[in-house]
This record gives sequence, structure tokens and C-alpha cells, in this order.
Amino acid sequence: MQPSRFPDFHVARGSLDRRGRGVSMVTLVIALCLMLTSALTAQAAQNNTPRRVRTVHRTEAAAVDADPLDATDARFLLTRTGFEANASEVAPYIGMSREQAVDALLAGARTEAATPPPAWATEPIPSVEVRRAWTQDERRDDQREQSRRYDELRGWWVREMVTTRSPLTERMTLFWHDHFPSGEDKVHYPQLMFRQNALLRRDALGNFGDLLHAVSKDPAMLQYLDGAGSRKGRPNENFGREVMELFTLGEGHYSQRDVTEAARAYTGWALDPNTLAYQFNPKIHDDGDKTVLGQMGAFDGDQVLDILLAQPETATFITTELWREFVSETPDPAQIAPIADRFRASHYDIKTALRGLFLSDAFWDERNRGVLVKSPAEFVVGAVREFDIGYADQDATALAAQVRNFGENLFYPPNVKGWPGGENWINSSTLLARKQFIEQLFRATEAHGMRSAATNAKASAMSGPMSGSLSASMPNMMTNAAMKPAAMQRPHPGLRFDLDAWLTGYNTTPDARPDLSTQLQLQRAVLAVSPADAIEPDVTSSAYLRALLMDPAYQLK
Repeated sequence: MQPSRFPDFHVARGSLDRRGRGVSMVTLVIALCLMLTSALTAQAAQNNTPRRVRTVHRTEAAAVDADPLDATDARFLLTRTGFEANASEVAPYIGMSREQAVDALLAGARTEAATPPPAWATEPIPSVEVRRAWTQDERRDDQREQSRRYDELRGWWVREMVTTRSPLTERMTLFWHDHFPSGEDKVHYPQLMFRQNALLRRDALGNFGDLLHAVSKDPAMLQYLDGAGSRKGRPNENFGREVMELFTLGEGHYSQRDVTEAARAYTGWALDPNTLAYQFNPKIHDDGDKTVLGQMGAFDGDQVLDILLAQPETATFITTELWREFVSETPDPAQIAPIADRFRASHYDIKTALRGLFLSDAFWDERNRGVLVKSPAEFVVGAVREFDIGYADQDATALAAQVRNFGENLFYPPNVKGWPGGENWINSSTLLARKQFIEQLFRATEAHGMRSAATNAKASAMSGPMSGSLSASMPNMMTNAAMKPAAMQRPHPGLRFDLDAWLTGYNTTPDARPDLSTQLQLQRAVLAVSPADAIEPDVTSSAYLRALLMDPAYQLK
């Protein structure tokens, strides 16, 4: 393990297990939370240092793969590719080889949501005639109603994430929602976003070429990137540029002339003014010759998309984006290249790319555990799934609001690039909000007649060897005054956390003093790496679990 950049960093008692190598990344997240520029600079320098990749002969690689997964490995696989997993989800994977586990994971993918959609999801869009006849008050009422429906749609999706039997499917749907962003700010009717969400889920682990063609002509995308208004003589270049830069090739692999010529090909993609369904209008399509990426012809939009798919850079770009999502923020071109080659050779079968990533040395390298920050959706959904949190009337709208408060407002990306993600998920405000959410979970045990947690739990979680020096160096970021709202948090009225039942799985109770073995079991159940802060000795199991969840390491996966 490399020495910590923080001189007062200590590892919790009982935390020196085989996952300790990830602790340096925990210090990075702490530094991020407090916006310490020096730590960010140091990490950037570390990321630019070439890493030696362990090479093995085929026979050795096969032997490594033959080693069965233990509970820690199985939990890592499920958490990295989905959300935090509970014991019942982990159990079937224990004893499998890596290949068996990955194949089982991919085989469980779904193409449709199991959660019933909102009643209005299939409701027709008001016709142009109806909309034109509205008074000013009726327009305001419609705006409020569509805003309410968007909140309901967010709750619907979060509930699907919480209850799905294929977390990987929802993670990939989230991934594509970020990759092909569309949002409420330009798409007025949530029915269109619901349909796009269904499209992303249908092809989430299907064929990237099919997905690209479908989402390019999706009504929500045509509104979001202004494609519906593009016509011969006045082509809109927004989609032409973003489909190359953000969706397929990546920066540096196209010219402005390519964008201009491609934009001409996309003219004619329009929306029916009454239904807002896609329609092709040949009268406004530019059917002249275009030159795109060195090829010339009277291309239409689909033919240009096929030209983009034919470029090897597209397979590399998508594989690299998937690497950032599931492996680390530091892509390894040497390991990505063969996976991208297989992806392209498969005619863009997404499962082929995922299988290559999930079976790569880098994915299982313990140096890459705990190096990614949980997104707000992963944080909230993961906690609800792992701890079997109940919520009122199975309405997840309040949970979706928590996801929004942490910085990820579903169906409302900040811009065409989607959410910046990674380290940007964490700052002083979002870290405090995440800790308040954990506080709400523990107060929910008290609110429903369950045993109360030890009164010193919050003190032990918020103290530790780092707290004094950090609060002293950054007094305006995480002061005691700023933390008071968390201490006074009332339990969320809809949340129910049966702490007794959850701890029973580890042969302990909330008021028992866990021995070292139980402490390690709890650590491995909830953390990807060892805790950053020391935990006070002789605390109850409830207090110990709370301290783990309040630890910066709980933000990592």
C-alpha cells in the first residue's frame, strides 16, 4: 500500500484485510468533499503515472478464473454492475467461477420494466388545435401538471431500480440515459421521456447500432437537440455535432465539414404536430450529395449513422465509456483495444463488450476496487435494496427527490453532455445530504418501534483521527453549525428500516458488542474498501454499522 498523503490518516481497528489497497482512493474522496486543490493535483499526477499491467499466460489466466468467487468477490461484481446487493442476491454467485458469474449476470438482463407505468404514460398528447385554444391560465395549469407528472415518472423509475430482478439492466438504462441525454427542460410532455426510457431499456444490452438508429429518431431526442426543426437550406447542426462527439466517435475524429455535411443528411426527420410521433418529411430533406468522413453520396440520416458505426473509433469510444462506468476513471488503451475489436466484430453486441470488460484483469484487480464514486441513484437505490428499506405505499417519489437533492435529477440532465459524474458527485453539500439520508434510515428504526441505536453512534461516525484537522483547515465547509441539521433530522415519514432483522444475518443484535469477526463481516458487507476513519472500540453493532455508513468509504464502489 502506498503511504497516505494525509499524515493523520488511520485505518479502523479490524480493517486490515485484503481490500486495504483501496484506502488511498478513500482519501481522494475525502479531499474532493472538502475541495482540497492540492489533493486533486496529487491524484491527477498519480493517474498520469503509467501502471504496469500484470501479464499472464493463457493457462494461468484460466487457472485464476477457475478460482471460485467468495462472498466479497460476488458482492463486488453485483455492486459494480448494479446496485448494493443484499445477502440473498450474493448467495447464488458464491462458488461460481468469474466466467460463470458474468454469464449468469448477462443472462438475467431484461428488456421491459416490471413496475406498472403511470396511468398517463399512454395518454395521447393534446392536439395542436387543443393546445392553441388554451387560455393563459390553462397553459399554466398544463405546465404544473406536466411538472407533477415528471416527478411521478422519476418515482416510477426509482421504484423499478429498487425492485428489479436485473439491476444490471437498470444500470445500463441509466448509462444510456446519460450517454443519450434528453430532458424535461426541452421535452414538455413526460410521455415522450417515458417512451425513450422504454427504448433505452429495450436495447440496453442489445445492439448498439440498433440503439443508435432508434434513439436518433426518438421524438424526445429530436426535441432536445432541435432535430425536428432541421430542413433543407437551414440544417440544424446540433445533432450532427453531438452524434459524432458524444455518441459515437469522440473528439478529434471528425471535422466541422463532416458536421455540416451530416446535418444536411438528417434534414427531413420531423414530428407529427398533433401526436409528436416521428415522421419523415421528404419535402424538407436535402437529397443532394454529401461528403462525410471521406465518403460521398446522396446520404440520408440512417446512412450517415452507418458510416459512423463503420469507424473503428466508435467501438473504441463506447468501450472506453463503459470502462469508465464499470472499471475505473483511468482507461487502459492496451486492455480496451481487444475488447473494442470484439465489440466491433460482433456488429456492436453490447453484451460482448460488457462480457469482455467484466472478465478483464482490470475489472477484478483489487487496485480498482473502491476507485469509483457512487452516483446519487446508486447511493439511494443501493441503500434501499441492501437494507430492505420499506417506503410508504410503494411510492418512490420521495426517494427520487433524494436522488435529485444529491445532484442527479433523472430526466433532467444538466446539458447535452449529461452528468459529469465521477468525482463531481461529491462536494461538501452533497456529502452532508448523503449523511443526512443515512441518519434518516437509522431514525426510521426508532420511529417504527425498533431498538434505538446507541446515542454515541453519530459522535463516533463524525469523529475520528481526520475530523479535527480537516475541520480546522476548512472551517467554512463542514462546521459543527453546518452539521446541526443532520443531528436534528426527523425520520422520513415513509421509511422503515428493520435493523434487528438485518443484523440477524450477521448473528448479532443492535445492542450487542460485535467481536472482530463480526466487525469484518459488516465491513465487507457494506464497504468496497476499508473504512477511512477509526471507529471507537466497544460500540454496539448498531453504532458500528452506522459508523461504517457514515464513513467516506461508503461513498465508493
